[in-house]
Amino acid sequence: MSGYLHFGDGFGIVYSMEKKILNFIEKYHMLQKEDKVIAGISGGADSICLLFVLLRLQEKIGFDVIAVHVNHGLRGETAKRDERFTETFCRERNVPCIVYHENVKEIAAQKKMSVEEAGRLVRRKAFEEVRIRYGGTKIALAHHQNDNAETMLLNLARGTGIRGLSGIRPVNGYMIRPLLGINRKEIEYYLKEHQLSYCEDETNAGDEYTRNRIRHQILPMLEEQVNRQAVRHMNETMEQLNQIRDYLEREIEEHCRCVVRQEEEGLLLLRDEWMQCDPVIQNGIIQKCLENLAGTGKDLVSVHVAAVAELFEKQSGRKRNLPYNICAERNYEGILLIKQTAERQTECREELIIPGITRLKDRNLRICCTIWEKDKNFSIEQIPQTPYTKWFDYDIIKNSLTVRTRQPEDVLGVNRQGGTQKLKSYFINEKIPAKSRERILLIAEGHQILWVVGYRMSSRYQISEHTKRIIEIKIMEDKKHGRDN
Repeated sequence: MSGYLHFGDGFGIVYSMEKKILNFIEKYHMLQKEDKVIAGISGGADSICLLFVLLRLQEKIGFDVIAVHVNHGLRGETAKRDERFTETFCRERNVPCIVYHENVKEIAAQKKMSVEEAGRLVRRKAFEEVRIRYGGTKIALAHHQNDNAETMLLNLARGTGIRGLSGIRPVNGYMIRPLLGINRKEIEYYLKEHQLSYCEDETNAGDEYTRNRIRHQILPMLEEQVNRQAVRHMNETMEQLNQIRDYLEREIEEHCRCVVRQEEEGLLLLRDEWMQCDPVIQNGIIQKCLENLAGTGKDLVSVHVAAVAELFEKQSGRKRNLPYNICAERNYEGILLIKQTAERQTECREELIIPGITRLKDRNLRICCTIWEKDKNFSIEQIPQTPYTKWFDYDIIKNSLTVRTRQPEDVLGVNRQGGTQKLKSYFINEKIPAKSRERILLIAEGHQILWVVGYRMSSRYQISEHTKRIIEIKIMEDKKHGRDN
């Protein structure tokens, strides 16, 4: 690199790339004198550049550095070579180096994820362990502009929103990426100028991985045949998108007043308030709610947000099952989002066929629904008093009926004047054991319970002199299905 700049205050002579990196660090307030930086060092060009630059900047800023190397157990002797090289490089510069040995292939199989994902997982775990053990304040990673461009293209091709197009953040909590303002060619030139050797990972040379194909084929083609500054321009666009993203997240947070936390770890999304928001804010609110329940944003994409939004146009009682055992259900107020527990995952829910027969295969039961007109000779004495056959006023029912187990917000009509009681309170008053409550079947219209099967009916749906049509619901053992099983 031709030319150099002189810094004052004792920093001495440094190359212009170091000034570029320092400006980038200062722009994002990455490092202070009191920091203890945990640096992920693989021994490759990017991480060696990161460590060398950190040590140069350490003279000016004054922070501490600890290196962490993770041997993934994937490349045999080559991996051992990288480990030895990293340890030697650190020892020669008086940098503490912590080495981890992991069987990434085995971890990937156990967790049913790709080797790439498992590698990222074990590295982040190692960095975090060292940070906690040694009181680290920052974790420095060696991502650069080409990595960022690859991430953007990968997300775009797979389908993403503004978050995926924003790429890698320079600062994410205590994670910092000081090299994100420079590209791969600058790194290689810098290492050459300083006569710094590094390890080549042979897996980066092939095109087995999708990211490698973007790195070796797509980005070079963009730079050679479209624009030599394609990588830089993509990074400039991602910087703007990150600013837009930050603004939107502030707006979404402001409008999250339409979300009410419910008992049993549920979130209620109020329809009227949600409908007043701009569509981009609406989607952002749903995404934020899903991530809140899941504890992560991974695998929660636009199709899941759309599935929840569509429920606002459905009738009460409709549901959608989403990743991370999240269930979205339409109710009278809006949409209830619940992270289902192991108990809830075994819950029963079927929409009743009216008229017709609904089978509950897991319980060997069938539910027969019959409708008829109430004739002029009808008498109250005709209403069956058996535990598993009940008659209801069909004219009162406006939505589909379901047979299911209990949910938050379920209520039971206790008088003809419209008074209700929470189902939870009813169970408590009747001294029904908590474990039994999860198994009791309910016939429900949304969160209005018509019948606590085996116990009581709702007063709201009782037959009266004004009833014109009667629905009979009869629950019986499904003997045929039982033999089949």
